[in-house]
Amino acid sequence: MGNTPPAAGIRIPVAILRQLTADFFQKADTNPADAQHLADLLTTTDLRGIHSHGTWQLPGYVRLMLEGRVNPRPNIKATSSTTTARVYDGDGGLGHLPCHQAMTWVAETAAKYGTAAATTRNHFHFGSAGKYSRIAAAAGCVGIAISSHRYDLPPESLVKGVNATSPISIAFPNREQPPLVLDMGAHMLPWGEELFAQIPFAFFKELGIGAVNRALGGVLAGIYLPQFIPPTSPWESNQGSFLAAFDVRAFMPLEEFQAQMDAFVAAARNMQPFPGLDRAELPGNLEWQRACEYARDGVPISPQHQQNLQDLADELGVATPFAAYEHTRFTTQ
Repeated sequence: MGNTPPAAGIRIPVAILRQLTADFFQKADTNPADAQHLADLLTTTDLRGIHSHGTWQLPGYVRLMLEGRVNPRPNIKATSSTTTARVYDGDGGLGHLPCHQAMTWVAETAAKYGTAAATTRNHFHFGSAGKYSRIAAAAGCVGIAISSHRYDLPPESLVKGVNATSPISIAFPNREQPPLVLDMGAHMLPWGEELFAQIPFAFFKELGIGAVNRALGGVLAGIYLPQFIPPTSPWESNQGSFLAAFDVRAFMPLEEFQAQMDAFVAAARNMQPFPGLDRAELPGNLEWQRACEYARDGVPISPQHQQNLQDLADELGVATPFAAYEHTRFTTQ
């Protein structure tokens, strides 16, 4: 599932998609408040055009809950705390809830003390990293969100496998221009010996990013502690995160920083685009533009995405709104 807009499909208003998502989670026995919160986080990801990590993930999440592999009603708590650092335990549930709670605390604490950080553990997938870094940016901080899954590193496998899909996001406060938000996985290059011979430095840099992400979002987060690994743990709690924020106001007035960031982003967007592209944009710019478009016109849902959700609805007896939006069907081909 790529993050280019669907070439065909229908458009669903985000409020309708959000309620459908909440209905699915409640069928998996989440409590109503958590169902609505998870639905908001997933549909906000869809709204930004990050289609791979929004409601596309919903059928997998719900089925794992129904199978008893992901806790639908986790008791999230901070198990360790200092003035500016915490450890959050996700109690075997989805990572979205503890990571959102942790980054909210991190952003509030950084605004008070200048900086703060937290790790999260004992939870499943946390989705798109950018939704957490943006919490800090909205509070006038530079936000960092890093995660890693618990993957084996077999000695017979190429060291490139260290990268896996460990994501990192860094977000900056913005004002008039679209925000600068890096949101990427460490796995970037397809393996090939000829390609490696041509650009070995690119593979080593990719490896460096992946190793750091795994160390912070995995090892430091505690995902390799034996109590969180089946069969000791009853849950598929194979992911953790490292979340941090730095208050811009500790370095310069926020308004001055935002003005200079506006000038920087505007100048970059006025440069010549890469070949084959019609405009120059920095990371996060397209997500901002898609959020404006999708909020107005509806979230585009591809035929396969629609079918996946319909199949889940048929299994669980959930009514879907798709027929009411057939008139929005589009194709760009």
